[in-house]
Amino acid sequence: MTKFEKQMFDIVSELKDSSGVLALKAEFEAEGTRVDELLRLLDVAKKAGLKIALKIGGCEAIRDLIESKTFGCEYIIAPMVETPYALSKFVDAVGRVYTADQREEVQCLFNIETKTAVQNLEEILDVAVGNLDGAVFGRVDYVGSMGLSRDSVVSEDVLNTVTRVANACRERSLELVVGGGVSGDSIPFLRSVRDVRLDRFETRKVIFSANSLSDVVNLETALVKAVEFELLWLKNKRNFYQFIYKEDEQRIAMLEERWSSLANR
Repeated sequence: MTKFEKQMFDIVSELKDSSGVLALKAEFEAEGTRVDELLRLLDVAKKAGLKIALKIGGCEAIRDLIESKTFGCEYIIAPMVETPYALSKFVDAVGRVYTADQREEVQCLFNIETKTAVQNLEEILDVAVGNLDGAVFGRVDYVGSMGLSRDSVVSEDVLNTVTRVANACRERSLELVVGGGVSGDSIPFLRSVRDVRLDRFETRKVIFSANSLSDVVNLETALVKAVEFELLWLKNKRNFYQFIYKEDEQRIAMLEERWSSLANR
């Protein structure tokens, strides 16, 4: 482990014990996580006894699903599902990659994160019943699709929408996860949603149990720690690629000198 990875491990080990952290998260979609980066995150997660959630690149991203299975990811999330048909493509893709026995070891969810998805909510969730495990509501993308600012993720209108989704998930025995701009300001919002249905909530890299909303005294501090984890993750990633960028500099310089000498003969 690098210096940063050891710090990351210390943070999430503490959060697992004190604050109900369940998993770490990577994204092939918006983050563009590379396989070597995912392996580093897997190393930290497994040593800390945490699960890995992976957002794949699309509802029919077969290669991403194969890699999810290869690396043993416990949560898989399909992004930007806006119609029942799109979700049916994800259901079919999961069925092509995972056997029935393997599906028992992984939870498959999908993102509700646009105005269009909310308009088609009931029909989309009906496709999920019996096929998938639940939904993730992405608040930042949702308010973006409405032409609203990021600050509006905790607004009354957004709370009403997420509560509607929570109620629809509860009626169908589907799990609900809420993400997007989660910070200390989101705690009252999340507690209101939990009164209807909430299983987990997530920052960009860290996933908490909904039980943390009642069981953790210093939850706001824990969320700050989750931000620190993401910062360390990015610093570790930067250092990793800087090392790769510089590892051949000496040989390049030597070959340039040799080539120049030979070319000028």
